[in-house]
Amino acid sequence: MHNDASHLIDDFDRKILARYQWSTRVPAADIGREIGLSEAAVQRRLKRLRETGVIEAETARISPAALGFPVTCLVGVDLRDESMHELDRFKSRMMAYGEVQQCYYVTGQWDFMLVVLAASMESYEAFTREALLSDPNVQGFTTQVALERVKVGLELPLGHSPQV
Repeated sequence: MHNDASHLIDDFDRKILARYQWSTRVPAADIGREIGLSEAAVQRRLKRLRETGVIEAETARISPAALGFPVTCLVGVDLRDESMHELDRFKSRMMAYGEVQQCYYVTGQWDFMLVVLAASMESYEAFTREALLSDPNVQGFTTQVALERVKVGLELPLGHSPQV
């Protein structure tokens, strides 16, 4: 979200986003009925929220295991040189790997935390050889393999959750 857009968000916008972030397939008319706005007003607000960058993307959440990526690895990466140039270079490299689902520049023990999906431990090892071990600026990394995906999402705590 753009920093300058946050002051433009009102209670109706928050209610729309709380519902919309769980499913973009809910018709604007249904959201409007739930929160007390017309369908047209909800559509106008959604358009503005997209244009200002509050809504960054509208995507489908696909099961990695269903498409052959059952292994999720959480990887802490330590760099030797933390100059801006080297940080930017590492970020760009990670952005280029489809198996890197998330990449965070962090404080603490590691410089970066990655969420990496793989078809197998062998394919994860191939990823580490290509992406990490071959990079002379990677001082070290540690991997933790997820045993179970307990909760995965990008929804914000805006007060509305789906009916279970």
